[in-house]
Amino acid sequence: MAEEEVGEPKTFADLGVCKELVEACESLGWKTPSKIQVESIPYALQGRDVIGLAQTGSGKTGAFALPILQALLAKPEALFACVLSPTRELAIQIAEQFEALGSGIGVKCSVLVGGVDMMQQATSLGKRPHIVVATPGRLLDHLSNTKGFSFRTLKYLVLDEADRLLNMDFEKAIDDILKVIPKERRTYLFSATMTKKVGKLQRACLRNPVKIEAASKYSTVDTLKQQFCLVPAKYKDCYLVYILTEMSGSTTMVFTRTCEATRLLSLILRNLGLKAIPISGQMSQAKRLGALNMFKAGECNILICTDVASRGLDIPSVDLVINYDIPTNSKDYIHRVGRTARAGRSGFAVSIVNQYEVEWYLQIEQLIGKKLPEYPAEEAQVLILFERVSEAKRISQMKIKEGPRNKKRRNAEADDEDAEVYAFNRKNTKTSKKFKRR
Repeated sequence: MAEEEVGEPKTFADLGVCKELVEACESLGWKTPSKIQVESIPYALQGRDVIGLAQTGSGKTGAFALPILQALLAKPEALFACVLSPTRELAIQIAEQFEALGSGIGVKCSVLVGGVDMMQQATSLGKRPHIVVATPGRLLDHLSNTKGFSFRTLKYLVLDEADRLLNMDFEKAIDDILKVIPKERRTYLFSATMTKKVGKLQRACLRNPVKIEAASKYSTVDTLKQQFCLVPAKYKDCYLVYILTEMSGSTTMVFTRTCEATRLLSLILRNLGLKAIPISGQMSQAKRLGALNMFKAGECNILICTDVASRGLDIPSVDLVINYDIPTNSKDYIHRVGRTARAGRSGFAVSIVNQYEVEWYLQIEQLIGKKLPEYPAEEAQVLILFERVSEAKRISQMKIKEGPRNKKRRNAEADDEDAEVYAFNRKNTKTSKKFKRR
């Protein structure tokens, strides 16, 4: 065993990554490659198709971006690679990582996602980018409607978070995309789990692939501390506020089941003086990005979100993940708690379980193969907050109820978090310009 460790690659250069990209990795603070990078990059550089199965937060983007950029460096060509992503935020993040790694070699990226004007995106495509990162539906729109745009020169296709891509009913869109891209290409398929649909996709679009499994089928990282809190449903909000107060100063993501719950919870917490902001699929793309950027910048330390934020988003400073609602699909738990304890750092996850969610919670324990300890909270201490939390909830519900009736007032005086997002976007013009350009 010791002998194997001596021969194990310790740097990106050992994996065969060229000097320019090694320097780019160092500038991003990537000192040593992750397990998925160690195992997949050498095969990718040899020109093999790759299936990469790894835990969320394991460095999958670097595992496919570095080989693509190295091939591009050897033979610069427009529309060289396409990366398909299940969500808008993840697509934007992947493009940012490509741009950061390729900044020294002049890499141009174009992001094609919904919620953004198609003409702006068509203009970006007209500038002949090297890398296109897209959600499947919007990419298909451009392939059908944008004059002069095709993938005739495409050399690389990446399907990132493939299990999620197929679960979100993108299957037909992906089939249509595969029909119009060159058969002679390299294909990388990265996924946290190997489902039947992913297996079918693998057979359809990869040639003699090497399969890299850098993690057990469903697992959480060792540096993550996980606990649960069994509570009566009527006191759920109190327990959430109690945990946030006990962990005050932590950068926290709170996961809910519905878009409506993100809005209500963020208002409740703000009424209690906590810096919370929501993000959900019902928000416009500009608001979602603004909220995410505020959270990353530390302007708000609590992000209330649906599972739109559970995959792929790399926010390095997340200390705590709270499952306010237990996910009905236990695999979603793995992705939610994977927002913390990333890249070797430690993290903490607490699941608030009410009497109606016990069965879902037990399925999670069965999936991860361990019984979790209980979060230490004395009910008497928690219920001291009951009156304040109930009043904050009543005011928040009234505000939401009055919203549609007071459109003029809302236009003149935006909701607190909307106004903050707007002010943040205005102040950070570089971010907004970058968004517009894409």
